[in-house]
Amino acid sequence: MRLLFLITVAICAFAQERPPGSLREFLGLGAPPDPAAAKKGEPLYQANCGGCHGQNARGGQAPDLLRSVTVLHDEKDEEIGALIQKGRGAMPPFPLSQEAIHDISQYLKLQVELTANRGTYNATYSAQRSQTSGDSAKGRAFFEAHCRTCHASDLAKIGAKYPQAATLQSRWIWPARRELPHAVVIVDGQTFEGSLVTLDDFDVALRDGDGAYHSWSRTGAKVRIDDKLAGHRALLARYSDDDLHNVTAYLAGLK
Repeated sequence: MRLLFLITVAICAFAQERPPGSLREFLGLGAPPDPAAAKKGEPLYQANCGGCHGQNARGGQAPDLLRSVTVLHDEKDEEIGALIQKGRGAMPPFPLSQEAIHDISQYLKLQVELTANRGTYNATYSAQRSQTSGDSAKGRAFFEAHCRTCHASDLAKIGAKYPQAATLQSRWIWPARRELPHAVVIVDGQTFEGSLVTLDDFDVALRDGDGAYHSWSRTGAKVRIDDKLAGHRALLARYSDDDLHNVTAYLAGLK
């Protein structure tokens, strides 16, 4: 998570100095997802993948695909295609055409991009609208409904701590994580605890209290994660543009 935060900071700094079209080149990204193919891929995903990976690809009985290494590393359907056609572990093979695989791939990549863009929201939209132009009362209502359980009193003076609205908005949308999340892995009746190092569709790894590294296949392993940013991550796909500005306006007034 700290790496993601540092990347976000770099993106924001870059976006202030370069035209928007050069951002993908700066990040070394391939072509942007094809919206037309993604639209065709959505019902194919729902029919073949949604039952296990969730209707929005954010996880269910099977892992979250928006954080999948297979999806993130795929460039020309080679990794996603191989996985769909051959299966892996508990996932069976799906005899889909190359066109269907491409459309599903584009759908998944579009979901990743839409979610990731929340992390660079300030750089993308700051020139169009002030971060604190929202309705503070509506921001407070959103905060009370979605954030108060975890943030009962620790944000009492956050507006004074981050007087720059752009910084404040970035901090609450996607706060920096300074430690690896704690994880418990149960394999063959044995329980292992430590700092989570890797978690994707197929593998999980942690480093225990003595510094020893352990890794397992996800097949047969039960994983429980103490993720302090789970609430923030769950909300990323739900924020409307108004929510982002309303909450920032509310937090800016907490001094």
